Amino acid sequence: MSTETNPTPTIGRIVHYKLSGHDVSMINLESRQSYGGQGVVRSPVELGETYPAIVVRTFEGAERVVNLQVFLDGNHSYWATSRSEGPDHGQWSWPPRR
Repeated sequence: MSTETNPTPTIGRIVHYKLSGHDVSMINLESRQSYGGQGVVRSPVELGETYPAIVVRTFEGAERVVNLQVFLDGNHSYWATSRSEGPDHGQWSWPPRR
């Protein structure tokens, strides 16, 4: 069930994602690798920072658990899998309405 203030996440929706300590470690590890001869160029990331992310997969029976592509500040993104909605590190939330 969804309401206007609490919609059901669907593929293609933009959400906010708050980085966990594990996310920061994985992003830093991935950044050391080179993809097709081009290195990763991005701003540093820190625990608790929030970045935009797009929902790339939803799970039936778990309407608030999704896979995300998190858009970092640079030429690198991060795949955050099986993340739930909430205010804590490692969780996603809807962007505030203005």
